[in-house]
Amino acid sequence: MGLVKRNIKFLQLFILLFVGACGFVSHVPDQRIPRLHPATPGYLIGNCDNLATKLLHLEGLSIEALSTIPTGGVTFQGRAISEHCLLRAKVYERTSPVDQQTYAISFEMRLPKAWNGRFWYQGNGGLDGNVVPALGNLSGESALEQGFVVLSSDAGHNAAQNPFFGLDPQARLDYGYQAVGKLVLLAREVIKVAYGRYPDRSYIGGCSNGGRHALVAASRYSQLFDGFVAGAPGLDLPLAALANIWGAQKYATIATGDPRTPTGLGTAFTGQERATIAQALLDRCDMLDGLKDGLVFDTHRCQVLFDLSRDIPTCVTSRDGNCLTQDQKEVLKEIFSGAKRGSGESFYAPFPFDTGITSQGFAFWEFTAPLVLDSGAVAFVFQTPPASPIGFNGPEFALTADVDRLLDSFYASVPPYNEASMDFMNPLDRHNLDHLRNRGAKLLLYHGVSDPIFSVNHSISWYSTLAGKYGGFEQVTSFARLFTVPGMGHCSGGPSTDLFEPISAIVNWVEYGVAPEFLVARTRPANLELPPTWSPSRSRILCPYPKIAIYAGGDPETYNSFRCINNPAIQPTGGGEEW
Repeated sequence: MGLVKRNIKFLQLFILLFVGACGFVSHVPDQRIPRLHPATPGYLIGNCDNLATKLLHLEGLSIEALSTIPTGGVTFQGRAISEHCLLRAKVYERTSPVDQQTYAISFEMRLPKAWNGRFWYQGNGGLDGNVVPALGNLSGESALEQGFVVLSSDAGHNAAQNPFFGLDPQARLDYGYQAVGKLVLLAREVIKVAYGRYPDRSYIGGCSNGGRHALVAASRYSQLFDGFVAGAPGLDLPLAALANIWGAQKYATIATGDPRTPTGLGTAFTGQERATIAQALLDRCDMLDGLKDGLVFDTHRCQVLFDLSRDIPTCVTSRDGNCLTQDQKEVLKEIFSGAKRGSGESFYAPFPFDTGITSQGFAFWEFTAPLVLDSGAVAFVFQTPPASPIGFNGPEFALTADVDRLLDSFYASVPPYNEASMDFMNPLDRHNLDHLRNRGAKLLLYHGVSDPIFSVNHSISWYSTLAGKYGGFEQVTSFARLFTVPGMGHCSGGPSTDLFEPISAIVNWVEYGVAPEFLVARTRPANLELPPTWSPSRSRILCPYPKIAIYAGGDPETYNSFRCINNPAIQPTGGGEEW
């Protein structure tokens, strides 16, 4: 049996053993968490040209390209990345018995000539389907630039198959979690051939669906990675997509244009009206952290103090951007309080009001995504069984969908779709990270407070429950930390300091025992949504939840003028769902 096939057998056995073990491990805090030793650097054996011959023994691997990328052939933020090998390949090619399409897991690996001894699995966003450059770029850093071997994949289907790959049961599973497990084992064998040994330390990270990949891997593949970085993790992604469709249906009731188009749906809540809310938020909450600077760090208290009905004028005659109609207020309250079944039962988290409501990203996710992205994902990837692609119309589907019926279908399994989408898209046991913790691995999460598609409250709720399982926030921070980013939208953007260094933070934590007491966050030069009054070199600290940053005096544009304090409004013991 070939090596790739043996890897799959190992993966299947590993999953069965891991699932079986989960039910017998307690959540008792253990102060004897081991520390993993630092990675040892190495060098590529030979050159890229002879690597192809060395990889021939990996059965099922089809190499499409292998070349040397000289120093400067690829750059990151204007900086030259050092010489490396670029391997493009595919594996597990097959023909689907369901839709007769040809599927494969395509990927690229970039292998530095001078290697830092580490591997980075790059989780990509959306419905995947594209092999984006394997730079390991996350927030303000590139893993490749730091000397990691980096892998990027399409998760088992190509862009032309989006979203119709959901017709194939195996493509669903590869997208949900199996491509990660298959590729990390394959990548280890490639690295052993290229450098003469396996990586000392392995990491996985990404934002959005890439953050979901990392969070799922923390549960399903905790033995295969040492560090996990989950940005805006799409936990319960099917529910978030359906919640966005539910919200579009609400917006449609107050839109003055054609709601079947993004522009028309956007008339429900215009840019000027969003700016009016943002200013009212600042008027009410900007000074809660001790400094009037256009950022609200005490999000929890702000949601208590801000009142949409009271703080925003009600339009008397026409809408002029400086007021909201009573119908608008009622719809916004409903949407921001979280999606609900027809019975009134919540099925997705509420969203906080935050200053990033003014961003272009907010408009995209609220008014474009439900019509052209969420509709296809829900219809074909998450609904079981999937819809027929014949005559499918995304906007029509989104605006007329029976939300309760779709929600029920997410929990259904009907042959040949033997895993429900709420299973294959999520962790096995979302609040059991014993295997990760007990071997010394670490999990770092970050989430924009103004994220309009994956609610920061959902991540906070998950993390709070996790803390409750492990004895409180003080205990859980020994292996998992969550950082919220005021003003930041989905992964980036908005009036925020959205440039920080999660890769360096996770490596220092895993390998050197230096836990991130805060992250230094800076403004991103390319962010066109920064207020003109902000210094272009503004920096802030991001504190691990539930701590918040307060101004301690000094230069108001510099991070060392702030410190983290415990939020007295949040119980230190953690607990259950907050919504």
